Amino acid sequence: MAIQMPRIIHAKQILRRSLSATSKALSAAVDVPKGYFAVYVGESEKKRFVVPISYLNQPSFQDLLCQAEEEFGFDHPMGGLTIPCREDIFIDLTSRLGGL
Repeated sequence: MAIQMPRIIHAKQILRRSLSATSKALSAAVDVPKGYFAVYVGESEKKRFVVPISYLNQPSFQDLLCQAEEEFGFDHPMGGLTIPCREDIFIDLTSRLGGL
């Protein structure tokens, strides 16, 4: 049984490309504490918020995520999760979730 070196080399090249492509996203994620994630909120001007991952279990937050999926799919132009709602609505929702 022979090891095919070209496949290994090709896999390493893919990994390097993938790591270099994600290095920009990782540098932005460095300032997000463990247990939190960053989202971009707004209709035209996007503002970055860092929210706890516990919000992912809340039905109202899940509704926002469904809207984001419908509008943006899985290609988020800001490099992070983009939520298509007004900033004041998002702040109102997260302030109510923060009290749970």
